[in-house]
Amino acid sequence: MNEQIEQVGKVHVRKWRDGGATRLVLLVHGYTEHGGRYAPLARFLAGRGSLVVAPDHVGHGLSGGERGVIADFEAVVNDLHSVIEAYGDGLDVVVIGHSMGGLLATRYVQRHPKRLAGLVLSAPAVGVAPFLETVLAMPEIPEQGFDGALLSRDPAVGEDNAADPLVWHGPWRRATLEGALAADRAVEAGPGFGDLPLLYLHGTDDRIVSPAGALPVVERLAGSRSDFHMLPDQRHEIFNEIGKEVTFSMVAEFVERVAGAGR
Repeated sequence: MNEQIEQVGKVHVRKWRDGGATRLVLLVHGYTEHGGRYAPLARFLAGRGSLVVAPDHVGHGLSGGERGVIADFEAVVNDLHSVIEAYGDGLDVVVIGHSMGGLLATRYVQRHPKRLAGLVLSAPAVGVAPFLETVLAMPEIPEQGFDGALLSRDPAVGEDNAADPLVWHGPWRRATLEGALAADRAVEAGPGFGDLPLLYLHGTDDRIVSPAGALPVVERLAGSRSDFHMLPDQRHEIFNEIGKEVTFSMVAEFVERVAGAGR
């Protein structure tokens, strides 16, 4: 299924499927990357009846802005809402947020609690305030020191990421770390998810976003309609992991269960 690229406000949006969709799925990508890295998952979901959209955040991918910089996470939440309003008229909406995208998706639910039919969090970067505070207190922000092997057990994933010109390969940006810290503190102070259906997925061998830090935060926010799955031996990018087809099916079944033919 071909990918189309459109623009909504300040951001470029990748779209899969035209017409006949029974629900909208919004994919929210993580730090340094872009929505195009989720094409296999997007095609899988689109093939099962969902309109799938993936905006590139400001400072990332095809969208404008200083590379790697997101100073205001709340403004990105506004962008996500604009995308949902542009494509989701008459459709149930499910948001899938990975890593930093999981932090953004969590803030979206806290600010728009009635808009979604379901939420999927993949290794969400929540509960990260202690790490961010430590890094920001250093005299100089360190280099990322990124190891592609941390993404997936499939070595091709790290190689493709390193060769991708739309991925930010530069150092940590102070403004982004400060924005993420403010967003994480807002999550801590914000409301829970109520009765919103939630699917939480996290690889047990994730050394980028620790399950030990994220899981307690999500457990506190989650309501009774929540499913938690720790994926044995998987690393940070579960949608690019060996055996990802099983995870794709798990996500699709959740989406189809919570999101019907329309609002």
